[in-house]
Amino acid sequence: MSRYDPAATEPKWQAAWEAEGVFVARHDPARPKYYVLEMFPYPSGRIHMGHVRNYTMGDVIARYKASCGFSVLHPMGWDAFGMPAENAAMERGGHPKDWTYGNIADMRAQMKPLGLSIDWSREFATCDPEYYGQQQAMFLDMLQAGLVYRKSAMVNWDPVDMTVLANEQVEDGRGWRSGALVERKELTQWFFRISDVAGELLSALDGLKNWPEKVRLMQANWIGQSRGLQFAFSTVDAPDGFDRVEVYTTRPDTLMGASFCAISPDHPLAKHLERHDPEIAEFVADCRRIGTSEEALEKAEKRGMDTGIRVRHPFDTAWELPVYIANFILMDYGTGAIFGCPAHDARDFEFATKYGLPINPVFLPASSDPAGDEVPLAEAFVPPKTEPVRYVRGFAGAEIQTGEAAIAAAIDFCEANGVGRGVTNYRLRDWGLSRQRYWGCPIPVVHCPACGVVPERKENLPVRLPDDVSFDQPGNPLDRHPTWRDCACPSCGGPARRETDTMDTFVDSSWYYARFTAPRAPTPTDPAEADYWMNVDQYIGGIEHAILHLLYSRFFARAMHATGHLPAKAIEPFDALFTQGMVTHEIYMTRDAGGRPVYHLPEDVEEGRLRATGEAVEIIPSAKMSKSKKNVVDPVNIVRAFGADTARWFILSDSPPERDVEWTASGAEAAYKFLGRLWRMADEIAASDTPDDPEEDRALTRATHRAIADVTAGIEGFAFNTSVAKLYGFANTLSKSRAGCAARREAMGVMAQLLSPMVPHLAEEIWHMLGGEGLVAQARWPEADAAMLVEDEVTLPIQINGKRRGEITVPKDMPPAEIEKLALANEDVVRFLAGQPVKKLIVVPGRIINVVV
Repeated sequence: MSRYDPAATEPKWQAAWEAEGVFVARHDPARPKYYVLEMFPYPSGRIHMGHVRNYTMGDVIARYKASCGFSVLHPMGWDAFGMPAENAAMERGGHPKDWTYGNIADMRAQMKPLGLSIDWSREFATCDPEYYGQQQAMFLDMLQAGLVYRKSAMVNWDPVDMTVLANEQVEDGRGWRSGALVERKELTQWFFRISDVAGELLSALDGLKNWPEKVRLMQANWIGQSRGLQFAFSTVDAPDGFDRVEVYTTRPDTLMGASFCAISPDHPLAKHLERHDPEIAEFVADCRRIGTSEEALEKAEKRGMDTGIRVRHPFDTAWELPVYIANFILMDYGTGAIFGCPAHDARDFEFATKYGLPINPVFLPASSDPAGDEVPLAEAFVPPKTEPVRYVRGFAGAEIQTGEAAIAAAIDFCEANGVGRGVTNYRLRDWGLSRQRYWGCPIPVVHCPACGVVPERKENLPVRLPDDVSFDQPGNPLDRHPTWRDCACPSCGGPARRETDTMDTFVDSSWYYARFTAPRAPTPTDPAEADYWMNVDQYIGGIEHAILHLLYSRFFARAMHATGHLPAKAIEPFDALFTQGMVTHEIYMTRDAGGRPVYHLPEDVEEGRLRATGEAVEIIPSAKMSKSKKNVVDPVNIVRAFGADTARWFILSDSPPERDVEWTASGAEAAYKFLGRLWRMADEIAASDTPDDPEEDRALTRATHRAIADVTAGIEGFAFNTSVAKLYGFANTLSKSRAGCAARREAMGVMAQLLSPMVPHLAEEIWHMLGGEGLVAQARWPEADAAMLVEDEVTLPIQINGKRRGEITVPKDMPPAEIEKLALANEDVVRFLAGQPVKKLIVVPGRIINVVV
């Protein structure tokens, strides 16, 4: 008997698929298309089993759809720009381009042995000039359409690295790489007008029925629609030109509990005061060291400075509120100014308590005594807006109502009395795309002393990054590269300077799905190809990308449509989204002489000890695979030891795909043994000459059609683990069957087809053993015969005095009286009764037989 040897068979079938061009995507108007896409990886250098899970899921869908007659697009590319490459160049020497393309080559070499049905002819990296040149062309189109603009904005500035940092790169107020205290600095930046379509992005979420509800909720919360009141306080003793302070509030029902007004350190009034008051200037400078994210402001100690200016309450001019500059107010949300109602906001309560400001409740629990005295609040009273409360300082007097109703009534009251207007605002702010770094897509504009900001001419694209840069100094190398930076103005021909900021890498990943439809086109997209292949029918990726990447991609698709690069149907580019769980593994740790943790790779540990030294390791429960913790499993090692199909089978079988799965060596070994069992079954069936047995043949045929139906349903429903379980069951049925060789060969052939999306190499080998025509990868998916799924017989358990004592199998339509006779004649029942008289016998059709003695 031959032996299951994936090291020999897997490369053979990969070569066969490539020779036949099986996975090359073809624009075929005569066939329906299916576009399956996994979120493309960053080329960090190695892939791990988390990547394998992501791509295997997409591969199952791609192979299944191809076998159902679809023309399938299943591409791969690399999200290749970004700071890690630049940091590697700083730390190790060399060039980001060499580091990046070297990593791409390594990762491609790791992925190809997995047998993924990828059309590698469409591969690209976002750092390819051919890709980012088309991105520059779209930028110019969007600039002309008014979708891109330039303005001054507050950013996180690292004074040592001399670069802007994203909020995620600020750790405890310091630059994540330099450790320098980060400053809030005003710079002129480029922005996409994503806030202009905030309402559309929000409302369109309702139509994304095939997206996870949790992702839609996360996006809705990020967009953050709120209905509130915008009004102005008149000022007292304010500098000239500042007679009003405009305020936006989502809780106008609490206006009668206001105790202070607060403005952002970046508010125009604060900036004016800072120029004339050294104490205020020092305070504002301290505020700007916190960072610009809402999270950073929320965590920071609430601090304020009384400006000495007062504002008048809009409903009582004798009621004056102090104006503070506060470190927790963002300038780019609302108006950069708020009023504080400490009784009903935890942040305001903390601030008012610190600075001795009044805390006046506007509402109390609905159960409170209307005639009783108000009890001082020990903390802010912030019930849900849907909960009824008793308003004691509401606009309509003491009244039981919900916050929702009171807010609407307050807006109506204020509008009717000429105090402001109801406004719908969004938390979503315009997308700042400027990055002060080298390894990114150059922004294709120049700055001319005579003409101002001038777009580069399209015939001059791509504006390529220069290769001759160095990273021996902090800051952006493009700023100090005169032969690249200094250029001629495209408009007047005079001396000018290129824009040295490069684009946020989110831009690169916000349209790659469209480029895959025509990756070699001389324009960003080819209209005919985009019309055929878009939208992405199934998008697969991690939940960590649920907000920004998906939101930016949705915006970019709209912008591409507005500039003629995508059809209208593609403004929501992803029809279905699936967010897979993580692959986890135990962490193995020892400690050095100083007590610091030292982490070890799984292959360096055996039975709780280091292979090299025998030292015992501390085993930490499973966590997400992480290079820093070294709890990563290299798929190359798994393929070498067990084969790609074992890795694929285990990763699909262990848990539902939306949940985490723990990689274990024992699980991989069990998967390998099962696949070897399938091999031996196929080998034995191929050589079998067992005669036909009509009854056994019919039973196996029924089981085969049931397996087809169940496995198909599992794949269609993204329940791959369920499909795997059904194939385990079908294998057991087939191994026990006494059917003739023809029926068993036919069932094993169907087994190969059902296995093909999951373990494609073994499936091809089984198909070949049985004499299947061509490649199983190109065979038509089997269809279940509905008539074969109808059960003619039913197995009924027999209970005697409430305990199961046997069972009988009878025709489904057998009359109860006949079932009673068979039950009483059953050997197990006769033996248990031992002559005892039966008091009662009840047949529940299709369910159970109850005997009482």
